[in-house]
Amino acid sequence: MKIIHTSDWHIGRSLYGRKRYDEFEAFLNWMADFIKSEEIEALLISGDIFDNIAPSNRAQELYYRFLCNVVGSHCRHVVITAGNHDSPSFLNAPREVLRFLNVHVVGCMSESTADEVIVLSDEKGVAELIICAVPYLRDRDVRRAEAGESHEEKGRKLIEGIRSHYASVCEEAERIRKQLDKQVPIIAMGHLFTAGGRTIDSDGVRDLYVGSLAHVEKDIFPPCIDYLALGHLHIPQKVGGSDFMRYSGSPLPIGFGEAKHEKVLCQVEFNGGTAFVTDIPVPGFQNLESVKGDWEHIVNRLDELKALETTILLDIIYNGEQIVGDLRDRLDELTAGTNLEILRIKNDRIIERNIPGSNDETLADLSIDEVFKRCLDSNEVPLEQHDELFNTYREAVLLVQEEDAGLETGA
Repeated sequence: MKIIHTSDWHIGRSLYGRKRYDEFEAFLNWMADFIKSEEIEALLISGDIFDNIAPSNRAQELYYRFLCNVVGSHCRHVVITAGNHDSPSFLNAPREVLRFLNVHVVGCMSESTADEVIVLSDEKGVAELIICAVPYLRDRDVRRAEAGESHEEKGRKLIEGIRSHYASVCEEAERIRKQLDKQVPIIAMGHLFTAGGRTIDSDGVRDLYVGSLAHVEKDIFPPCIDYLALGHLHIPQKVGGSDFMRYSGSPLPIGFGEAKHEKVLCQVEFNGGTAFVTDIPVPGFQNLESVKGDWEHIVNRLDELKALETTILLDIIYNGEQIVGDLRDRLDELTAGTNLEILRIKNDRIIERNIPGSNDETLADLSIDEVFKRCLDSNEVPLEQHDELFNTYREAVLLVQEEDAGLETGA
């Protein structure tokens, strides 16, 4: 059985206000064609299908059109689990209809662990694969809050809740495998942040858990798992060096920081119970480039990019010694009538000199955590209070995100 593991599509995400639907459509069409040409039999999508809990009509159209294309191919099964950006209720709404097309959706933690265990069979009804389809686990799903808990106690309970849930789901998968009386591979899906996971600046990855709770150790996953298909981190990577524990990464660069990273799908095949994983490169559908340097370097690089005669989206960071107050005007003149489109201009020299009214830094350049930290600094809050206040703030943010994700969003 040929399996594709992917995640973190973030359909509907814009880049500094620029819509990217053409890129999402090009990727989904390419992947549908790849699935058909390579006769992929199962597709696993480990969360963050959409970028927000209320996807636009265009985002929904791309999603459902892709599913229609795939189920009409050699691919017999699609398994979709929710990420922290997804609305559980939105993903779950059509799942009974989608099930008739062999598209299995798990939008939130189920009351019964059996609902998160899916047996995939061949055309003759013979079981080929057991999927532990675990979605993003929210704090309220796996931890009982108690008055007077310390931050460390909350963290310990959350980790244990995640561990317990994976243990229960995998125990059910092992029970089913024993009933089948054959060594059917078990694949577990998940959407979380493992210890040692690599991220980069501006990759859009939100902290899943408060403070030190963001990272779970790989021993949290039961040993019966033959392949672990994770989502949330955008750089393709192994977990703790393991060949069978993988993040597929995002198929499109979410920000300029990801522009130079190779994007892949993980193709998984089993031989004698051992998972063999092949990285399938995803082509680039839109050129992104960050140009950083002094004025001379920027001019020279823009001249080189003009010669490529293809549309390129740019992030310009000026850090030369000379103060250039009319940087935007100069850049607009350089790129007028060309294939270059500047989405952001950051003038580091102006920021460093802190000239009133000339700071080019915007909220789009900062994470919500950075905004809060700057508020602490600007209000001269004593350093010894920062950690406690920051942890309280992160808990409040997490609560708001979880409440938002639980809202009924409609179509």
